[in-house]
Amino acid sequence: MSDYRRCYVPGGSFFFTVVTERRAGILANDRARDCLREAIRHCRQHLPFHVDALVILPDHIHSIWTMAQDDGDYSKRWGIIKKHFTQSWLALGGAEQPVTASRLRYRRRGIWQRRFWEHALRDEQDYQNHFDYLHFNPVKHGLVNKASDWPYSSFHHWVNQGVYSMDWGSRNEDYERFDNVRNTGE
Repeated sequence: MSDYRRCYVPGGSFFFTVVTERRAGILANDRARDCLREAIRHCRQHLPFHVDALVILPDHIHSIWTMAQDDGDYSKRWGIIKKHFTQSWLALGGAEQPVTASRLRYRRRGIWQRRFWEHALRDEQDYQNHFDYLHFNPVKHGLVNKASDWPYSSFHHWVNQGVYSMDWGSRNEDYERFDNVRNTGE
């Protein structure tokens, strides 16, 4: 079994990619997105962190979090979010991917891939690159022609804050601009 080493930095900012099992399009469902939002709220009530940016795509999530100054354990938080989402989603009759006997032995369901991808954001430029990449992601995947067309993202919040203009992130953007954001777990 792989020994994953995570960089836990209290007060640090991190970029995450969390993917559904077998890339099932669970998160294209309104009720699933509601379950996800509720799972994040639930987790934040018990273990605070700040969601700086978020995009929900049909089969994966990208997010940037800034951790509490006294706690950097994002793995625990993702575990709580995944568990709460799974329980809520299945209680609503939501579908899951087939579960193997091995997964059943370890009490795992067919909703999420086992792990997640994280990247510790090193400086302001790294943060900005991932922030832009996250908001451009629906365009990258061909879901919309510009970032403002995707409603399941923090993009509109940041437009209202003056960070982006409504016409930022169109298909005409130079895709190579995001080449410096590699290995995002997609």
